[in-house]
Amino acid sequence: MLKIYNSLTRTTEPFIPLEPPRVRMYVCGMTVYDFCHLGHARVLIAFDVVQRWLRASGYQLTYARNITDIDDKIIRRAAETGESIADLTDRFIRYMDEDAAALDVQKPDLEPRATVHVADMLEMIGKLEKRGLAYKAAGGDVNFSVRKFPGYGRLSGKSLEDLRAGERIEVDPYKQDPLDFVLWKRAKEGEPFWQSPWGHGRPGWHIECSAMSTKLLGAHLDIHGGGQDLQFPHHENEIAQSEGARDEGDGRPFVKYWMHNGFVRLQDQKMSKSTGNVATIRELLSHHHPETVRFFVVRAHYRSPLNYSEEHLEDARQGLARLYTSLKGVPLDGGQPDWDEVHGRRFRQAMNDDFNTPEAVAVLFELANAINRARTVKLARQLRALGAVLGLLGRESDTFLRAAPSRGGETDPLLIDHLIAERDEARRARDYRRADEIRDDLLGKGIVLEDSPQGTTWRRQ
Repeated sequence: MLKIYNSLTRTTEPFIPLEPPRVRMYVCGMTVYDFCHLGHARVLIAFDVVQRWLRASGYQLTYARNITDIDDKIIRRAAETGESIADLTDRFIRYMDEDAAALDVQKPDLEPRATVHVADMLEMIGKLEKRGLAYKAAGGDVNFSVRKFPGYGRLSGKSLEDLRAGERIEVDPYKQDPLDFVLWKRAKEGEPFWQSPWGHGRPGWHIECSAMSTKLLGAHLDIHGGGQDLQFPHHENEIAQSEGARDEGDGRPFVKYWMHNGFVRLQDQKMSKSTGNVATIRELLSHHHPETVRFFVVRAHYRSPLNYSEEHLEDARQGLARLYTSLKGVPLDGGQPDWDEVHGRRFRQAMNDDFNTPEAVAVLFELANAINRARTVKLARQLRALGAVLGLLGRESDTFLRAAPSRGGETDPLLIDHLIAERDEARRARDYRRADEIRDDLLGKGIVLEDSPQGTTWRRQ
């Protein structure tokens, strides 16, 4: 049975869907005003692995991941670039989709945009106001009254007094309590706005996910995920909004299983745009094969910190090359894993243990070693099939092994083939000195030649 670490209960629990075999999962997506960075890549890949495993396990999954296409940062960036907000967000959504596709991240079933669901947000805010949980402040904003919602803080594990002293509480003289958070923001001069019962304005950040998830998936979700940094205040506020607006007498929790992936660290510091300590996906892919980046993320457990360095990425590339080397000559047949085979059983046990991808990857390496010893096509196809569950090993072996990082100055494949032909001619003429010179020259450039009765092939070192 699949077990998931639940951030709400801080325990690993058996996964029992609300309406098996149906599963409803919502993940907080991107705010589209800039290029996605490695932290975003981790969210994309971590929950891509989750959704792949849920489907592979036979669940009928509906996976939603939202897009925030209106907020203060977007408004500021559009003003800086001279673009309309729609043009800016459309452009960065396109970049996000390109980055995700490069990393073999499958599209979610639903990808709602905040601007399309403003009416649903207004409806939810109206319910909260009727129930005494929301009020219009003198400054024009509509706020959520935190102290009137019982149990606020249970996801973050903080008391109201702890939260009151927290650094992330906004200072707003119009709030009844500093803990209160905004549901509807009064529009300032020149800002985009929507009409509402409380005047011209736009939704607060937290309300969008509550409104969109309940609109698209229902009042109760099996899984809600996102980065660890969203646990408070965003997800804490989602619980308050969603449960505060639900039907009378409905005491079930908004979300049954909360999942949060760990931080990405760059140069021993948490990756953060505010400090400029970021590595964009595009920058990474200009130096590293996209499957190397995906493998770098997948081989760490989703809840653990992920430490970025060039050394770690190079280690990931070499590890992935080992797996692909064992697959040389094995066709891409799209077969399904054999779960009764010993490696298949161990792989499934690992993934059912809170998506334990480090252990699952270890199984892939054990399987590759077995292939290298026995050279059986059946085991090689099993390796491909298990790798596919993680979004890996979906290329022809030589395609990956011959792919060069885009650093400039790499040896051209046509030149490599020409030199191999020249070496073959030298060997036929028994000019072994020249043949060795060609081999050594290519090795010095990171090109490894491999001779077999079928001929000579090459790969990058």
